[in-house]
Amino acid sequence: MKTFTATNFKETFYLFLFLFGIIPNLHSQIEILSLWNKIPDEINAPDYKEKEVLKEGKIQSTSLVSVTTLSVFIPKETKPDQTAVLIFPGGGYSHLSMDKEGTKVAEWLNSLGIVAFVLKYRLPSDLIMKNKSVGPLQDAQEAIRYVRSNASKWNIDPNKIGTIGFSAGGHLASTLATHFDDKVYESKFNMSARPDFSILIYPVISMENGITHKGSQTSLLGQNPSQLLIDNFSNEKKVTSQTPPTFLVHASDDGAVIPENSINYYLALKKNNISAELHIYEKGGHGFGLGVKDTSQFWSNDCKEWLKINHYIF
Repeated sequence: MKTFTATNFKETFYLFLFLFGIIPNLHSQIEILSLWNKIPDEINAPDYKEKEVLKEGKIQSTSLVSVTTLSVFIPKETKPDQTAVLIFPGGGYSHLSMDKEGTKVAEWLNSLGIVAFVLKYRLPSDLIMKNKSVGPLQDAQEAIRYVRSNASKWNIDPNKIGTIGFSAGGHLASTLATHFDDKVYESKFNMSARPDFSILIYPVISMENGITHKGSQTSLLGQNPSQLLIDNFSNEKKVTSQTPPTFLVHASDDGAVIPENSINYYLALKKNNISAELHIYEKGGHGFGLGVKDTSQFWSNDCKEWLKINHYIF
């Protein structure tokens, strides 16, 4: 016979409360939206199936993504003219870190009163895309146009829609910030794809050999990309006066994506008189998400203050 302990009672009690709606679901996700009716430049590949990694019923990461979705997370207390942030998880353009760099980030943003959208973007592949180098950018442009076009639905200020990207997701976020006007597909939304601000966390910025993250470069551009292609997606070279204000985070001891990525992007922003803030922490390595240890664990506090002084949160 199973002994009924205090722990058993506590678990049973909370299950009862949850089932009968006495306590709310801890997650603020309200819906998952499919982004495309017709995916641009799609190659039909029936055997190409997404592969999810689950832990305790939650998606930790996913790969072979061919269907783009937006997961919507709403703060518990909604206000008019809210700020929104689109989240681009990292994973070297070969998988997406959906929990650590997606759901958990959305919940943190909700705690600041920000509406959050986790973009599950298509991962570049010649099997499903005619031009894999622009597949993720197509998704990012359409996602921000979709959110901006439907801003009133979620009480969002259409002029306060930013992005946050981690690692290769930071490359996508910086690509959107510097290529928002590139015509890479036909959109049904007559809206700008320019983010109003960018938050880039240990981002891949450059595709230049010696600086880039080689796995991200190969996944996005192929094994032997031309110099023209490398230059086009080295976003430190594409900053203009129209690039949005940016908050950057990196660790000096990042051995996967070296901090020169963030440093060079910051210098390009400064050269173009774009408001920018760069934090290089002594320790943290790569992939620390919202912060786990060492000096990088408090970056979210610095980011919160940056959002405040730029009037995105109050």
